[in-house]
Amino acid sequence: MKKINIGLIGGGYMGKRHAIAMQSVGAVFNTQLRPHCEMICTSTEAGAAKKAATLGFSRSTSDWRKLVNDPAIDAVIIASPQETHRAIAEAAFQLNKPVLCEKPIGNGLDDAKAMTAAAEQSSSIDMVGFNYIRTPATQYARQLIERGDLGQIISARCEHHEDFYADPNTPASWRTRGMANGAMGDLAPHVINLAMYLLGPITEVSAQVETIHQQRPGDEGMEAVTNDDMGQFLCRFNSGALGNISVSRVAMGRKMGLSYEIFGTKGALRFDQEDQNALWFYRADLPKEQQGFTKILTNAEHPDYGQFCEGPGHGTGYQDQLIIEARDFLQAIETGTTQWPRFADGLEVAKVIAATIASNKFRQWININQ
Repeated sequence: MKKINIGLIGGGYMGKRHAIAMQSVGAVFNTQLRPHCEMICTSTEAGAAKKAATLGFSRSTSDWRKLVNDPAIDAVIIASPQETHRAIAEAAFQLNKPVLCEKPIGNGLDDAKAMTAAAEQSSSIDMVGFNYIRTPATQYARQLIERGDLGQIISARCEHHEDFYADPNTPASWRTRGMANGAMGDLAPHVINLAMYLLGPITEVSAQVETIHQQRPGDEGMEAVTNDDMGQFLCRFNSGALGNISVSRVAMGRKMGLSYEIFGTKGALRFDQEDQNALWFYRADLPKEQQGFTKILTNAEHPDYGQFCEGPGHGTGYQDQLIIEARDFLQAIETGTTQWPRFADGLEVAKVIAATIASNKFRQWININQ
């Protein structure tokens, strides 16, 4: 076993998740690389010192450049706002340091292209933090699809619906400013990545994107909302399958509504992230008196489940997705082989999002690679 010093940039919601994951991954997966939480960076010196004490880091700073350039830092995790991603990643790659960057990479398509180019020019490891594809149920769903248990995939419905902005009186914030922070910029990357994880590349889209609540209370009265609340688009996958993908931050009652239904010539699958330890499977080859969706409870026979708990139905949670992600990152560094999804895969997601915005603007189908 070998120690690897981790530098974390960002101590908020996702920063804490990554810190916990790095402190837990060795015990869960017996990784050959054992992370040491060496340095954390947040926006102020006092805040960084407090986060270091709380999250178990040896040192702290308010300057991400100091962290990236520190010779003791072996790998960098970026969990700071999207507009900061590009500069940090480019600096780390110039030093050939491995980078795990939270989704979406950068502040739009141009950043995603530049960051992917920097990653490809580096000899280091690059990975994007799309954690939801790592639930044992969704990993198993991919196995069923690849094995042919569903036959030829005909169509899919995928959605990411939440309600944190369903109330029009919820105050304006950074989330209501700029397209990168709207529903298509913030929520859509997860569900698009999920769809491509299960079904392959998307080739074309036809989209509608809407702002439901045009204004929200601000510090000086009502403030204009400059991004979208929801979006939906039809798409075609490279396989020929059809898709219907939607995102919303105003879907009343939905807290983590990342769900999908996939239909094939031999069967179908259904999944909901709010019940992440269950996968529903329909098999057309059963006798008619037995046909219907069957609930499969995740257990130790499914990918990665057994490292957390041997008992069927006991379940894994959100934090466990990040621990699996941490394992993948460490294994990539150890073996020198980057784990999916790479920055190049994050770029493909950014291309789809850019195409949906263009489709909504011009009211037409858009080819992803045109």
